[in-house]
Amino acid sequence: MPEADLDLTVLDARLAAAKDASRALGRATTAAKDAALGEISRLLRERAGEIVVANGRDLTAGREAGLSTGLLDRLTLDDRRIGAIADAVLEVVGLDDPVGESVSGRSLPNGVRIDQVRVPLGVVGAIYEARPNVTIDIAVLALKSGNAVVLRGGSAAEQTNAVLVQLLRDALDASGLPGDAVQTVDDFGRSGARHLMQAREFVDVLIPRGSAGLIKAVVDEARVPVIETGAGVVHMFLDESAREDWAVELVHNAKVQRPSVCNALETLLVHRAAAERLLPPVLDRLEAAGVTVHGDEAVRALRPEVVAVTEEDWATEHMSLDLSVGVVDSIDEALEHIRRYSTRHTESIVTNDLANAERFLDEVDAAAVMVNASTRFTDGAEFGFGAEVGISTQKLHARGPMGLPQLTSTKWIVRGAGHVRA
Repeated sequence: MPEADLDLTVLDARLAAAKDASRALGRATTAAKDAALGEISRLLRERAGEIVVANGRDLTAGREAGLSTGLLDRLTLDDRRIGAIADAVLEVVGLDDPVGESVSGRSLPNGVRIDQVRVPLGVVGAIYEARPNVTIDIAVLALKSGNAVVLRGGSAAEQTNAVLVQLLRDALDASGLPGDAVQTVDDFGRSGARHLMQAREFVDVLIPRGSAGLIKAVVDEARVPVIETGAGVVHMFLDESAREDWAVELVHNAKVQRPSVCNALETLLVHRAAAERLLPPVLDRLEAAGVTVHGDEAVRALRPEVVAVTEEDWATEHMSLDLSVGVVDSIDEALEHIRRYSTRHTESIVTNDLANAERFLDEVDAAAVMVNASTRFTDGAEFGFGAEVGISTQKLHARGPMGLPQLTSTKWIVRGAGHVRA
């Protein structure tokens, strides 16, 4: 909808409806919320054909608009992916409801009882792009934690998201919970997204997911508090003691398994003392999988045919079968490179040296730091959270994969018996 045609009355009515619904949802029992999630899972399977048809229209439009291979992959829903999403919804049903959980509590010497308990945030706004699975992931986690949700899924997935939002609302209504707890501003375009970012009277927190440009735009423009999820310029460092078999498998898995996601490897650093031993088998495996290597001078001395790496490459989240590769003289140089280019998402070291492992864990500033493990493990499902809202790279309230507890705040409950302060 063009900005000139933006009807703030209609848009604010939706946001107000979400706010009202959040109050009812915040009081809902765990059983009622779980029943609604079960209905969402059932409808996903029942309406899979309708979802795939709508998704096909989005994919056709995306190809015509020149979307990258990575974005098209994120956009795609087929029967298998829809089935996996439906399964993930049921996994959330099995998770503990955080609402009402006691975080801490004590009785004061005068008999006053004080408890800190988890409560819903209220209305969660989400802005993301070309990721229709996120529509379900965010909505389900928001609903289970007692929150209403307002979604802006972007024009690339507009047809798919329209079907998914209606499915979510139908499932809530059928389960006796307010369908207005799920709203969308997609039909208001960028103007709707901008208004959502400013709507402090209706929206309690905003979560952006997507490219570095999208996240920066939300952080810069929003008046609503933002939980920042970051782009994934993810590094792996092979130190001089790294096992060859581990290095080959870990780099391949981190880069190739699903290159379009935020926890995929984007930069590989190799200690110079191990470069001649490790780089040939690692690069052989990558090139056999179709990876385009962007290497520095030391890498190109071993493989003259690789693309010359640029300064821009080091700071790029490729989201494709492209990998920046460099040789460093020491762990100090590796840590400095990571400090300079990291988006503080996930960083990993491959080593057989305990001191190096502990130093890497201590000094790297990221939401997830790993030793001898693929960066692909930074994921809500892998961490046992079920689906995830996103991977927070900021340091306030939530960091790393965001599950149910991260969609709650707390309040203090004070119980007395006529107590007054002396």
